[in-house]
Amino acid sequence: MRPLVPLTVMSVRFSTVPPLEDGMTASDEPTVVGGVDCHSQVHHAADLDRTGRRLGERAFPATGHGYAQLLVWLRGFGPVIAVGVESTGSYGAGLTRFLVQAGVRVVEINQPHAHLRHRRGKTDAVDAEAAARKVLSGEATAAPTETTGAVEAIRQLRLTRRSAVKARAVALRQLGDLIVTAPAKLREPLSRKTLPGQAAICARFRPDRQRLTDPVQAAKLALRTLARRIAALDAEIAQLDEHLEQLVRATVPRTIVLLGIGPQHAGQLLVTAGQNITRLQGDAAFAHLCGVAPIPASSGKTTPIASTPVAIGLPTRPST
Repeated sequence: MRPLVPLTVMSVRFSTVPPLEDGMTASDEPTVVGGVDCHSQVHHAADLDRTGRRLGERAFPATGHGYAQLLVWLRGFGPVIAVGVESTGSYGAGLTRFLVQAGVRVVEINQPHAHLRHRRGKTDAVDAEAAARKVLSGEATAAPTETTGAVEAIRQLRLTRRSAVKARAVALRQLGDLIVTAPAKLREPLSRKTLPGQAAICARFRPDRQRLTDPVQAAKLALRTLARRIAALDAEIAQLDEHLEQLVRATVPRTIVLLGIGPQHAGQLLVTAGQNITRLQGDAAFAHLCGVAPIPASSGKTTPIASTPVAIGLPTRPST
């Protein structure tokens, strides 16, 4: 029988922390990922560590001071890798600009999936945490559109112009309807004119305000009011067109000289692509954004090819 030999037992501590880049562990680099659910008055933020553990959640006012507080709070848990922000083009636009200027990577987040809301409910804290988890898992990677350059200015003017065009169309339709039901004394001289011609004649009517109980005088006042509204909208649209043409020509001078491309076409192209056009990796990404990218839609023995939901019909090759 062999003699017993004393053994020295050393305690070993095993680490369950996942390794990071360059051989570092999560304990060596306590980086965090944030998520923000944005609203008009309050932004709700949530913070996760690299392992997906929730570190905290808090609401901040949607003001410049609130943005600064939110960033300080996120950085209080460690260096911020990225922040997922909902509604980067509306309620979250101001926060997105602030974070980008502060050197923080911002990821655009779509609204939470309906299945998640059915499982976990709908609260601002849940939405903020879901935004952070989309960034952490790599499900969300899109960079938000920049809103600090000429393209944002073009978008704002186009939005105003579009509402003016719609208001003008409504006023023209109302003018035509009023003429149809107006007394014969007014209707017959106008019936042989086009709508713009009718508006030009109605703008010169001189109703008797002391006799508005008379349908003829009331119709004159109504028609003149609509006609003058149409003329004011025409002037507004023309002025916006002038400003838009100057902006578009200064932003994409090579695109605007192409055959068949006018200021409105080029302006829409710019707004769709965004100021930071490099976020689109190629023609396929732009086609997907425009709703013309083919996607698989097979089921069983059926193998059709569908298209992404159509947003607008635009060329698939942006040109700057």
